[in-house]
Amino acid sequence: MSEVPASTLGRSRSVERKLLLYAGAYLGTGTAILFLHGYGKVPWTVLAGAATAFLSFILLHFFWSFKGFGGDPFLLPLVALLSFTSLLFLYRLNPAYAVRQFAWLLVGVASLWAVTCWFPRYQALADYKYLYAFAGAVALLLPIFCGVEQGGARSWLDLGLFYVQPSEFVKVLLVLFLAAYLAENRLLLSAGNFKVLGVFLPSPRDWGPMLVMLGVSLLLVIFQKDLGAGLIYFATFLAMVYVGTARAAYVLLGALLFLAGAAGSYFLFDHVRLRVQVWLNPWALIDTAGYQIAQSLFALASGGLWGTGLGKGMPEYIPAVHTDFIFAAITEEMGLGGALAFLVVYMLLVYRGFLVAVSSRDEFGSLMAAGLSALLGLQALIIIAGVSKLLPLTGIALPFLSYGGSSLVANFILLGLLLNVSHHVCFDGAGKEAS
Repeated sequence: MSEVPASTLGRSRSVERKLLLYAGAYLGTGTAILFLHGYGKVPWTVLAGAATAFLSFILLHFFWSFKGFGGDPFLLPLVALLSFTSLLFLYRLNPAYAVRQFAWLLVGVASLWAVTCWFPRYQALADYKYLYAFAGAVALLLPIFCGVEQGGARSWLDLGLFYVQPSEFVKVLLVLFLAAYLAENRLLLSAGNFKVLGVFLPSPRDWGPMLVMLGVSLLLVIFQKDLGAGLIYFATFLAMVYVGTARAAYVLLGALLFLAGAAGSYFLFDHVRLRVQVWLNPWALIDTAGYQIAQSLFALASGGLWGTGLGKGMPEYIPAVHTDFIFAAITEEMGLGGALAFLVVYMLLVYRGFLVAVSSRDEFGSLMAAGLSALLGLQALIIIAGVSKLLPLTGIALPFLSYGGSSLVANFILLGLLLNVSHHVCFDGAGKEAS
């Protein structure tokens, strides 16, 4: 696995180990507070869960060190910080949710290990782009015929012991497909070969497969009424097209198409129209549909600068607070300072991801890293903006923080792919490309 000089690898893994220890100290402090407050029917379980969660990250770190894996040393500690915060707040809100999230966290870490262990040479993934398109279409079709509806969206599969949301994994497949297709057709898509209104555009044959994949995905999520996933797909598509072609005209055209689609959705779907009305004036519907966002705004305001303290807020008044509204609970108990700190964590994740993309030595790796970073950043931006009423609510999960096994495992797979690209970039401990 190792392609990294020993000195560079030692520095990067040393930085990673120190940051993981800091994240562990943060988890230990939060765990001690919950233990002293007696959360859960058996308070000592929070100690066992926290120790196991921290141990899983440390074991993965030592495995990478032993195997000579040279992935970016900052990504895993940043994700550990978010994951530990998720466990702490879910245990504080409802220990049953924390236990399930803990189990999914272990699955996610195992998935991260598998991706970095089995697919370190990510370049081979570019050969299966149409397989990703087929698998994504099948994954989105299944909930339409066999799925169950939750939160107004028919996007879940009931597997007996747990539910799975295939659209979370399709996001990663979409990025892989677009990265492979754009890398293969980058010159044609950038230059164009015929002129329309003075602008050179690619032929339909060049755009066709990519637009068909996107169109099918959007149609299927519309049938599922999962418009939040549709927004993420389209926004990620535009980001990757811009990275791949450097043509702002494509983004402008895409934005116009999005506005047209959003207007159509407003008139076609009652739940979209209701969400827009709630966004514009939640106070008029505070006793019904506007109650959730109104309580979220109350929580954001009551947190003040430094928060009420862990376990001392009242986030339980927010319906489904453990899902996309967990950011409101964090802000109430950790204050504006804590909320800004987590925004910085997401910004650092996206920054390190784009740094990997810029430094990658091949087009597929660069586009894949850029797409995965954009996907992560867009999800965080859209849901945090929705919780704070800057945008209408979409119902998507906040990466690594919100309750949800499908989202958590999919994001760990995303992280693994990003780390595989960074392994070939060979970062040193200072974040500069190694010679």
